[in-house]
Amino acid sequence: MVNRMPTKVDALLFDKDGTLFDFHKTWSFWAAGLIEELTQGDPARRIRLADVMDYDLEQSLFRPTSPIIACTNREAAECVARGLGEQDVTKIESYLTHSAAKAPQSPVLPLTPLFEGFATRGLRIGLMTNDTEFAARAHLEEAGVSRFFDMIIGFDSGYGAKPAPDPLLAFADAMSMSPGRVAMVGDSTHDLIAGRAAGMQTVAVLTGVAEGDALKAHADVVLPDIGHIPGWLSA
Repeated sequence: MVNRMPTKVDALLFDKDGTLFDFHKTWSFWAAGLIEELTQGDPARRIRLADVMDYDLEQSLFRPTSPIIACTNREAAECVARGLGEQDVTKIESYLTHSAAKAPQSPVLPLTPLFEGFATRGLRIGLMTNDTEFAARAHLEEAGVSRFFDMIIGFDSGYGAKPAPDPLLAFADAMSMSPGRVAMVGDSTHDLIAGRAAGMQTVAVLTGVAEGDALKAHADVVLPDIGHIPGWLSA
């Protein structure tokens, strides 16, 4: 469903979770195991941690209001530490970093043909995630598409995190490109608010947790998934 035709697009900057990879199939599944492991099966601690993470234990799903969905790894660690009554947030952060990097990813669709098509168009490709750069690189390697990315930015890469525009502008600057010729593609308001603030075109996809109505106000276009981007570019 197209809302606004694109102007000339020379680069695509992607979010990762919920955009390239199905959020629930990847992270809701991962979180179920994480909660069990960190609480060692203790029912009371399990419920408390799930409540703080805003995770539905019965459905094995993150709720749309969960602070974990769009936050940085450090913020997620602070949230988990509160739920556990753990004071050593750095220890939790390190655990989450390495656990998340090993989480099996579930691409929203076959990624290689899509990115080969972007390469044929001569588009520059970037990734900006509020996850760590370490995990982002591991996940793109696992999916077999890291070679298509000109720049991979995590919240810890030195440019800041979304919804601030700074990491997005860092990508445009590294590509020697006007922000207006870049399209920010994401599944959350964090992605789109950052894109708008950076002066980029904004593309929302519905493969995350947020619903279309929540994204519409911040997006130039709302698409079912990233597989519809070529059609939007050709519109």
